[in-house]
Amino acid sequence: MKIEQIKQMIASGRQSLWLTNVNLEGAVLPGVSLVRAQLLRANLSQADLSEADLSGANCMSANLQSINLHGAKLDGATLSGVDLTGADLTNASLIDADLSRATVVQVDFSGADLTRVNFGESNLSQSNFQGANLTQAHLSEVSLVEANLSEANLTEANIRESDLSGANMNGSITDGADFEFSILPDGSVDN
Repeated sequence: MKIEQIKQMIASGRQSLWLTNVNLEGAVLPGVSLVRAQLLRANLSQADLSEADLSGANCMSANLQSINLHGAKLDGATLSGVDLTGADLTNASLIDADLSRATVVQVDFSGADLTRVNFGESNLSQSNFQGANLTQAHLSEVSLVEANLSEANLTEANIRESDLSGANMNGSITDGADFEFSILPDGSVDN
């Protein structure tokens, strides 16, 4: 399927589009509505989906490297197994999203709403969570090595068995957060 055909399908406004295995590398689709779209194994690397609505979308195992999702809405989206390396998710909303077993290295989540997001078993190394809301987020068995968590809200977050070596947690809120068996920024283990 050619990119122009895909853009026509998206422009039709149909809900729950099936775009499995589609190649939208570098596509420019700011503000697009892809609510409940099926984007399994899709290639959206370097695409511009800023301010897009992907609520409830299924992007399982998709290539989202260097994608622009600034201000996008991904509430309830399935992003399990995706590669988000170098992506921009500043001020995005990912409430109740599933990003388990994902590669989320050097991603900018500054100012994002990540309430109850599931990052279980993901690599979040060197990602920027400055000022992000991670209330009740599931961050167990993740790598947060050299991540920026300054001013992030980690209230009641589950951060068990995770590696936070070298992470910046200046000004972060950790009320009720569970760090059991995690390696803390200074290299000590919380048990």
